[in-house]
Formats: sequence, C-alpha cells, structure tokens
Amino acid sequence: MSVSVRIEAGDVEDAIDARLEAWTEASFSARLWNRDATLWFDPPRDEIVNRLGWLCSGNASARESIDDLVASIRSESVTDVVLIGMGGSSLAPEVFAAVFKDAVGPKLTVLDSTHPDSVRAVDAAIDPETTLFIVASKSGTTLETMSFFRFFWDRVAETVDDPGTRFIAITDPDSDLARLGAERDFRAVFLAPPDVGGRFSALVDFGLIPAALVGVDLERLLAGADAAAWACGPDVPVTENPALRLGAALGEFALAGRDTIVFAPGSPFDTFPDWIEQLIAESLGKDGKGILPVADGVAPPAPDRLPFTITLGNAQAGDEPSVAMGLTDAYDLGGAMFILEMATAAAGAVLGVHPFDQPDVQLAKSLARKAMTDGLDGIDISEWTMGEPTTGTHVESLLTQVEPDGYVAIQAYLEHTAMTAQRLHAIAGTIADATGAAVTIGYGPRFLHSTGQFHKGGPEGGVFLQVVDHPSEDLAIPETDYTFGDLIAAQSFGDQAALRDRGRPVGMVCLGDAGQTALPRLRELIRLSLQ
Repeated sequence: MSVSVRIEAGDVEDAIDARLEAWTEASFSARLWNRDATLWFDPPRDEIVNRLGWLCSGNASARESIDDLVASIRSESVTDVVLIGMGGSSLAPEVFAAVFKDAVGPKLTVLDSTHPDSVRAVDAAIDPETTLFIVASKSGTTLETMSFFRFFWDRVAETVDDPGTRFIAITDPDSDLARLGAERDFRAVFLAPPDVGGRFSALVDFGLIPAALVGVDLERLLAGADAAAWACGPDVPVTENPALRLGAALGEFALAGRDTIVFAPGSPFDTFPDWIEQLIAESLGKDGKGILPVADGVAPPAPDRLPFTITLGNAQAGDEPSVAMGLTDAYDLGGAMFILEMATAAAGAVLGVHPFDQPDVQLAKSLARKAMTDGLDGIDISEWTMGEPTTGTHVESLLTQVEPDGYVAIQAYLEHTAMTAQRLHAIAGTIADATGAAVTIGYGPRFLHSTGQFHKGGPEGGVFLQVVDHPSEDLAIPETDYTFGDLIAAQSFGDQAALRDRGRPVGMVCLGDAGQTALPRLRELIRLSLQ
C-alpha cells in the first residue's frame, strides 16, 4: 500500500495500545468486515448494518455504464460539467476536481450554495448547450439540489429542444429523483448502492462518475482503494491495520481532551480536508461528544488540538502529539479515503456514538421550511446590521463567551469567492489571536450538511457567528413560489433557531447591500470588541 500513517501519541500511547489489544481480543476487524453492528451498540441500532457498504469500494455494476457515458461525452462538444448537490454528494467530486486539475476532460463546477450570486455566477460561466448537469442526491428530495435542478432545467429548456439529454442523475433506487429522471428523459440515471451513506460515498457512483467525466483514471484510483482495503483486511493484525490504529488514536486522543483536529494539507491535497471535515464532524459529533475538525479556519497550538498533516511522500509525525498521512502520488487519494472512512467508523466505537446517522441535521431543515412557509413568527432570531451603533456591543457580548479551549464557528451565508475566503480567514485570525480559541469557517447552506451536525449535537463550547448579506439581485426558482434569496435567508434563520434550541450562543451580522466588501469593517469591529 502507498498510504502511510504515522502517529505520535505522547501520553495517550498506553490508552491506544490498550484499545488495540481489546479490539484484538474482541476480533474487531473480522467482525467489522462481517458487518457486525454490535461493535457499536448491543443490541444493534438501526442504520448501521445497512450503512457498511463502503467496505467494498467501487460499484462494479455501474462501471460499464460510466465508461459508456464518458466515451459519449468525449465524442461531443461538452465543455463543462456542473454538479448540483450537497454534502456527501458534492464534497468528494470537488476534491477530485482540485487534486486532478490537470486531467483531460471537461471543467467540473460544483454548485452547493443557494446564494443567488453563486447560482448566477455558475449560470454566467457556462453555455447550457455544451454543459452536462449532474443532479446528485441520495434521497432525491434534497431541497437545495432540487432547487438548483429546477433553475437549470428551465435555462436548458430555453435553448435545447430535448433538455433531458443534458442531465444525468445519481441517486438511490426508488427515489423521487430516479422517478424524475425517467419522467423527463434524463440522459442517464445511476442508482448508487443504497447501503452507503452520503459522507462515505466518495468511492461509489457519487464520487466516481464526476471524477471519470473530468478525466480521472478510475482504475488507478480504485486500485489505491483496493490496496488500502487489503492492508486493512480481516486477517491483518489490528496493530498493523493503519485504519484501526488511526481510529483508536483519534478516539483515545478525544477521550483524553485532545478533541480538535487541525489539518495542514500540502499540495495537491489543499481541498482534501473539506471532505474529511464532513466525515469526522457529522459521523462523530452527537450525544454531546465528538471531534472538531478545523479544515478551513485558524487554530493556535493548544493542549486540546491535534495537528494532522497530509503530504506527498512518507508521513513524518513530529515530536508532539500529532498525526501524519503520506501519499506516494495523487491516485493514492482513493486509499486515503478508505482508511479515513474505516478510522472514523472505528473512532465512533471508541466514543460510543453512532457513526452513520445524523440526528440533529433535520431540525435546521425543518425550521428552515417553517421560515419559508410561515415566516419568522415564533422563531427567535438575533440579527444585527453593520453600521448600527449597537452591533459592536452585541458582537462583543457574543464572542466574549468563548473559552480558549472552545471554538468559534463563522457561518458565512455569502457568495464563496477568493476575496470572501481571504477576508473571512483574516477575521478568523483576529478572533483566534484574541481568544486562543479555534475558529472554523463554513459556507451556508453547505456546512448544514457537514459540520452542522457537530454544531448542534456535539460538545458544548461553540460560539456561532452568522454572516449574511443582501444579494445583489434575487433569482426565482421555477416550478416553485419562492426565490433563492428566500431559501438562503430561511436556511440561516432556521439554523440559528436550531442552535438556540440546543442552547448554543449564536448571533447574526448582516452586511447589507455592501456584501463581502464590508468584511474588513466587520473585522475591525471584532478587533475592537475583543480588546
């Protein structure tokens, strides 16, 4: 195998060794491969046995269809592939597109923001006649995904006589999306293995089809995954299994109080932590427990933080407690993903949580729908406008609640541009320098399908700063009675209400019409508030 994992355990080494010894005695590895749900809970709970399909990477039944699709696309004048999806349906394709950016194929754009300016930017960058749209949703009912679909279906129908030929679907069998694809004559409908949850779906249809379309060699990618699966197989001693060693380490580090992972990826893996973030946060952040991943943000060194480096070449861990993952080449990404999936599932057994459900995600969705249909009556919202004289006082009151071993989550319901990212990172640095806390950055509504579970179901200690603006121009969503502006506003309000319901400190700053150009002023306001 070409993926190496090095762990500097420090004073947690004895606990990790004890955990591995216990797993050896309990035949943990063989039972995992036999899909024994009692590894987590006895009696077993729902949604464990039917969520272990990721143990078998790839989807052999779909490979011929994928190859046929790729061949047909290459024979046509397809310049762009736009993937519309959320969370597990979008994060892996985005990583593949970034890591393999030099692959020969159409340009892949991932749309997972309901901000009207984000939708408009994608619309302006493509030609509907030469674009293939991938509609990706396990359930086939994801509100954001179906809103994107309706918008772009309408755009394509304006210029193409048979719009279905410009769309494919990736979904579970018997889903609403599968039926929609048949009704509207989609070019293809791919049915993914139903026993693979969204955040574990990188190495099945949801990740593989977009990767293949933009030129990634699936044989090489899956060869790396197969090599990792072999190295983590049922007959491999637990102490030599890289995934179980990593899972034991992550779990025991968290139990010992080192429960914040700070990623430091090297090129070309800069976006890889975005995928890992959802895997760890949504899988383990529940029942008041969890591990906080810092993929995008700032986290000064502290006793509760665990550095995690990802580089090309052999992994080299430091002298302090840390984890290092080394990949021989970019195609080892498949192996790294498999190891991280198994490690996360194993860490769930250490922490005593269900790694395959997301019980706190639905609350924000329900409250967002309520905000869209019933308005804000009965929803408790704190919103402060930039330029108002009391906004600084409110921000100070919110951010001074964070402890050095806690975290601040910046939740940006803004168009995700390079300038926005740069300015939000500067704000994160200002907060981290003043408080010592870890500061994460998430873009709404994307993070609702990722770290949103950890925010509401994980340990206390988080403080939540929402940042919103007034879109430059709204966009109607065809076949509905609402707009993208309505949708993203409802999502921010719904999540604030959900956080408040869980007793989390939360507030919202509205940048108004100035949008991201007001972020430097927000940074200065925060700096003054934390002096």
